[in-house]
Amino acid sequence: MEWARRRRAERDARRVEAAGARALNRLDHLGPSWHVVDWPRTDSPEAQIFDTDRSHDDRAGFLAIGPSGLFAVTIADHGRSRVMVAGDVVQINGKRPTYVGQARRDAKRASKAMSAATGHTIPVTPVLTFVGSGVISVYGLPKDCLVATHRELDRLLVAGGSRISAATAEKLSTVARHPSTWLNAPYRSAADYRWYEGGRTAADKSAARR
Repeated sequence: MEWARRRRAERDARRVEAAGARALNRLDHLGPSWHVVDWPRTDSPEAQIFDTDRSHDDRAGFLAIGPSGLFAVTIADHGRSRVMVAGDVVQINGKRPTYVGQARRDAKRASKAMSAATGHTIPVTPVLTFVGSGVISVYGLPKDCLVATHRELDRLLVAGGSRISAATAEKLSTVARHPSTWLNAPYRSAADYRWYEGGRTAADKSAARR
């Protein structure tokens, strides 16, 4: 029985990984101003770093950072099954996985970690992306969470227009790739991130008038 469970878990992990790759392929042509970063999405980042068996996670995900902002993309593989979406409720094969709630928690956790690492408030938008060939019926979209198929993901991300510069997007991707960002350390990240143009520092800013 243990052998069968391991084989099933390995098969599911490969399926989820393939679904994530299909979604990533849609972002290849967005250009150099967009960055994709893999990141730990579990409640305990430390546990995931030392736990190499991630087959228990039935989702794939990544951060997409570009001119439209930061997005925590959660991938749900529904295969050939029909999906019904009604607000926060997602129903697949009679089951109701909490994908929307999980996507929101992932985005909130990413925003908290990025904000702590940079010293600025960094909003992160949750995006739930379905990968599969089954029919998706939508009877109402959830609030504060974007929903799309993997074929629509690239268009969805760029629909927000230009909210941040390409330079800021690159800096944020550097922060996201640094391991200490996700460790919730009580000290500043070891990387020295500069958030002022032309080599200026905080001391170069003019004093605020009282």
